[in-house]
Amino acid sequence: MTREELLKAIDEKYEAMGQNPDVHLSGLLHAEPITYWDYIQVDALLGLQAQRTVLKDEMVFIMYHQINEILFKMILWEIDQVSHEDPISTEKFSKHLDRVSRYFDMLSNSFTIMGDGMDVDQYMKFRDTLTPASGFQSAQYRKIEFASTELINLIDFRFRKTIDRNTPYTHAYDHLYWQAAGIDHKTGKRNKLVVNFDKRYKVEFLSFMEEYNTINLWTKFKSLPEADQKNVQLVNAMRHYDHTVNVKWVMHHLNAAKKYLNSGETSAEATGGSEWQKYMHPRYQRRIFFPELWTENELENWGIDNIEDHLILDVVV
Repeated sequence: MTREELLKAIDEKYEAMGQNPDVHLSGLLHAEPITYWDYIQVDALLGLQAQRTVLKDEMVFIMYHQINEILFKMILWEIDQVSHEDPISTEKFSKHLDRVSRYFDMLSNSFTIMGDGMDVDQYMKFRDTLTPASGFQSAQYRKIEFASTELINLIDFRFRKTIDRNTPYTHAYDHLYWQAAGIDHKTGKRNKLVVNFDKRYKVEFLSFMEEYNTINLWTKFKSLPEADQKNVQLVNAMRHYDHTVNVKWVMHHLNAAKKYLNSGETSAEATGGSEWQKYMHPRYQRRIFFPELWTENELENWGIDNIEDHLILDVVV
């Protein structure tokens, strides 16, 4: 684009907005050039790590979880571009799904940073200052689940037959699979972990659940042309994402937790008080985003069989 064409385009842009292009050009003349540290907000970003103890490895724990939350935000950003595009092309759906999968691949393969990056004795000391907080309370992760699949697939497996599309969102919310982790197994009452979580996010979650009820990834996939729903490459991409989030990521997380919480003579409780091994293992709650893309045998062995390597070679019509 020539200078004349560029200036004309600028004029047209700001005139269309009801703005005087000359004012904006004058502002550009007097503005300071941007720097990397200002654009990325490096000082603010590096000032967000606040330890509660003097134990050095606590900093690893904090930064690792902050990196996770940034990646969760990237994932939600990509899903949003699929969910709110109507109609959506198969090409656009695939592009953003591939991005989401790459982010979760990165997350799944990153647990050695925390798993091998902290001394057990330091972790077992600073973790006592975290009670009753827990990674369970990642609101962004819950939103990723809501945005990925139909709500019925997130309901505690024991209650799914009692819930349908006419069920109030509040009732569905109370029977989500992760609510079981909010019950104190000693008293049978809801523990502080989930009480605090509800107080902070329940209203926001209910709104998000309703928004994504018909625009989640699974519903959007089923809105694609029938031929594209049988596209082998796309189906494999959907399966890869499902398995990575609900088996691979979970098992890496579980194994990292076991290294620390099972390091002593007895198994330690999670900081939030949940029965973490039963809550986390995929074979108990069978978290599956896209159930119709898996065979009966694969569903039966969910979380046990290494189905991540089982690619679909052809989609049966």
